[in-house]
Amino acid sequence: MSGRVQGPVLILGASSDMARAVARGFAAKGCAIQLAARDPDRLADDKADLETRYGVAVSLHAVDALDIESHAGFVSGLPALPAIAVCAIGLMGDQDENEIDMTRAAQILRSNFEGPASLLAVLANAMEARGSGTLVGISSVAGERGRASNYVYGSAKAGFTAFLSGLRNRLAQKGVHVVTVLPGFVATRMTEGMDLPKKLVAEPAEVATAIVAAVEKSRNVIYVRRIWGLIMAIIKAIPEQIFKKTSI
Repeated sequence: MSGRVQGPVLILGASSDMARAVARGFAAKGCAIQLAARDPDRLADDKADLETRYGVAVSLHAVDALDIESHAGFVSGLPALPAIAVCAIGLMGDQDENEIDMTRAAQILRSNFEGPASLLAVLANAMEARGSGTLVGISSVAGERGRASNYVYGSAKAGFTAFLSGLRNRLAQKGVHVVTVLPGFVATRMTEGMDLPKKLVAEPAEVATAIVAAVEKSRNVIYVRRIWGLIMAIIKAIPEQIFKKTSI
């Protein structure tokens, strides 16, 4: 897909700060919006705001990323198969806790990889059958190399990034495009309280602008701030013998 953005646009994990910004970004383009979250009742104010501010149709939908068996029914139950689907589902968790609580670690893995991958797989199949569509997966630079400080979350995002890459290649000749988004640090509730370098922290609206532009230009992989491409290139180039001695 290239050129003017058209809807409807499905936002998965619509209660997050990034997802709300993305919804506003596409609504500003005149797209109808489908907001999906585990508890859609919490999105009533967002629905009203989008409808009032942008004059677009907005619908609310319940989806549980971890309930894999429900995903096919969720997609078939949408009022219309979206032209664009953006997956903003994710859960960072606490690395120290994840190292000792395997149930919690499994939840992080499933929330960042298994659930999002399953939902996008079902949507991909439906879009492929139609012959058109765009899928956007918000992954993370944390998935580009395992680091001691967040390797449970990072490994899930690494899996999701690989899934998006494979899906993109599979659908390249099928009329369906797949965009991988690697935001870096973003000022959201998930990062609130973390000591982060301000020059590397994007605002949710900045992420939204980058995603809309990536869809318009049919980009494949984007770093919201280009400096992250350089940072991760350096980190990935560090030999393992040296890297394992760092505290990155």
